[in-house]
Amino acid sequence: MAEVRVGTAGWTIPATVRSSLPGDGTQLERYSMVMNASEINSSFHRPHRRTTYERWASVVPSAFAFAVKIPKSISHVKRCHDCKPELQRFIDESAGLGDKRRLLLLQLPPSFLFDAYIVERFLDLCRVLGAPHIVCEPRHASWFGEDADAVLLRQEVARVAADPPPDPRALEPGGWRKLRYFRMHGAPRMYYSSYGEEALSALGTRVYSSNVETWCIFDNTASGAALDDALRLKRLVCLATRR
Repeated sequence: MAEVRVGTAGWTIPATVRSSLPGDGTQLERYSMVMNASEINSSFHRPHRRTTYERWASVVPSAFAFAVKIPKSISHVKRCHDCKPELQRFIDESAGLGDKRRLLLLQLPPSFLFDAYIVERFLDLCRVLGAPHIVCEPRHASWFGEDADAVLLRQEVARVAADPPPDPRALEPGGWRKLRYFRMHGAPRMYYSSYGEEALSALGTRVYSSNVETWCIFDNTASGAALDDALRLKRLVCLATRR
């Protein structure tokens, strides 16, 4: 079976699942003893010192991995253009995670139309500056056609499979086929709704049936549902693999 990583956006432990993550230490330490991945979303809103990333890396197991969200100053303000200083700073700071920085997440605003020239130049710059693999979550319909898929494939960038999808084609992973990344935002109410047993069972089949590295991150954190959903998905998969 290929490597599968399940986690949440951030690592907050709601009171409703506290008993499932016992022990001492910080929330990140306790979280990382049960989950094997986390998506750092706070980097989207504000920079973190390299020493902060180093501290986070130092308290998690060696096999733990982080995906780090690219700042909105790059994706939303500069819109991936003329952003070398900001990008260099972010890459240098997040390098404090060491080899636990597995991926960068590029989430684009709904108004960001696909432009091959801008996209290729930005991704080339990421590579030159030493970025790890990137996963991209576009939200404009122009990103879900063959032209965009070809560019992402050539650049070895996986397109996120998002739920709920901004476009029906966004439900399935795209771009580079050697990595898959699912972002579960909560449905029907984004960021709040939890997923039922039937939805999690179907998701488990999708996540664990691949022969490539696959991530599944729950982003329905506003109501505290994310970690409970991630734990339930793990349990479902464990039961399935024992049969």
